[in-house]
Amino acid sequence: MTETHFGFERVPEKDKARRVGEVFDRVAGRYDLMNDLMSLGLHRLWKAFAVQVARVRAGERVLDVASGSGDLARAFAARGAEVCMTDINGAMLARGRDRMADAGRLAPAVQCDAERLPFRAASFDCVSVGFGLRNMTRKEAALAEMARVLKPGGRLLVLEFSQVWKLLRKPYDLYSFRVLPWLGARVAGDAAAYRYLAESIRMHPDQPALAAMLERVGLEKVEYFNMAAGAVALHRGYKLG
Repeated sequence: MTETHFGFERVPEKDKARRVGEVFDRVAGRYDLMNDLMSLGLHRLWKAFAVQVARVRAGERVLDVASGSGDLARAFAARGAEVCMTDINGAMLARGRDRMADAGRLAPAVQCDAERLPFRAASFDCVSVGFGLRNMTRKEAALAEMARVLKPGGRLLVLEFSQVWKLLRKPYDLYSFRVLPWLGARVAGDAAAYRYLAESIRMHPDQPALAAMLERVGLEKVEYFNMAAGAVALHRGYKLG
């Protein structure tokens, strides 16, 4: 039986999506509050930078994968893009759809697995995934799907936690494995979910490894931008062919 990681735990590959789904079902109601507390609001700046780097123009079609509560999707819609939101988790997708409606905008919201996107090839000018790739079971398969639905000349943006600078790893580990579960227990009522978050970050490919993955699925001109001393990185690649 093929295995993969769920945080530091090894689990059957077929079980990971369910386990991740259970985590987000539990924290959906406090997800946005926890994002603000954990990052001291910096996640808003990271997402704003991703939107800027995406260079989305009015009328372009954007697919926001693992859209969650929809921060990126709403920002792209505010620029006049035609946005489609997807997420494997129904509770998170519903939250994102509702927040999009609260902002006075409508966007299709499709519950689906990123490894099997239900869209035709060459359908979107831009595909984004913000803080969702590390939760996917077969990351390279998901990236290949995102590349498949891009139009020639389209770009893929991956915003994700990454490898912090070596000098800061000890204090970052202390924050991740002590403070985050403590905060999760008191605010979201779930320490285990935020322990999984810290573990999943350590199991995610670092900046060069993720750039190589983007190249293997056929993207070109791949580059990445470090933020927060490397704790977060934005990767961008183009489908030129």
